[in-house]
Amino acid sequence: MSIIPHGLSRNLQFYLSGPLPCPYLPAQVERKLFTRLDSPDPAENAAINATLCRTGFRRSHDVVYRPACTACNACIPVRIPVKLFKPSRNLKRLAARNADLVWQRATTAPDAEMFALFSAYQQGRHADSDMAHMTDAEFAAMLQEGQADTHMYQLRDGGGALKACVIADHVGDGISAVYSFFTPDEPRRSLGTQIILSLVTEAQARDWPFLYLGYWVAESRKMSYKARFKPLQALGPQGWDWLE
Repeated sequence: MSIIPHGLSRNLQFYLSGPLPCPYLPAQVERKLFTRLDSPDPAENAAINATLCRTGFRRSHDVVYRPACTACNACIPVRIPVKLFKPSRNLKRLAARNADLVWQRATTAPDAEMFALFSAYQQGRHADSDMAHMTDAEFAAMLQEGQADTHMYQLRDGGGALKACVIADHVGDGISAVYSFFTPDEPRRSLGTQIILSLVTEAQARDWPFLYLGYWVAESRKMSYKARFKPLQALGPQGWDWLE
């Protein structure tokens, strides 16, 4: 299938993946519609990624994809309109608990410190996944393949120890959270949630309207944390609208 997204100058070739077990819902099978960021021009890759992000696609490495499952439509793209975001009391308490952490932008070049944190996160939170066995070379590829105005943000404590990282793409009207990892040894910090709070602040500081969070699946406990951020918008057949 070939389409020309609005505002882009060249055709994109899209492909349909084979069926695989769904990582979110048992007994379901997933398929994905995807294309690759293969332009020699990084600015063009960034423009493609930004355009597709606004239509419900996600990036992983140099692949931009969206679900194309025949028997299920549970994966819903969601985003936070950051200018309207109002943290709940629980989120305010969490931010206060993490007030000692310093938010900073870092290079996407891999290093031993980041890889050690990534490995600890995988072993502590996703020991049964394929990512738990990634080598340092595979980790480097995850950071650097498909660069699309891509940035690394980090949270460090007062002593400079690295606590959390998030790979994020700047997509014109906001930020798209690509992948995050953090120390599994400090569960009271709820670092995954804190990362989103910090990205909201980053988007607000840049006067960008949206933070794209990828997919929300109502029946998946893995995705339940996204519903804590209100108001939240979801992409449906009629475009972006409020998620009740």
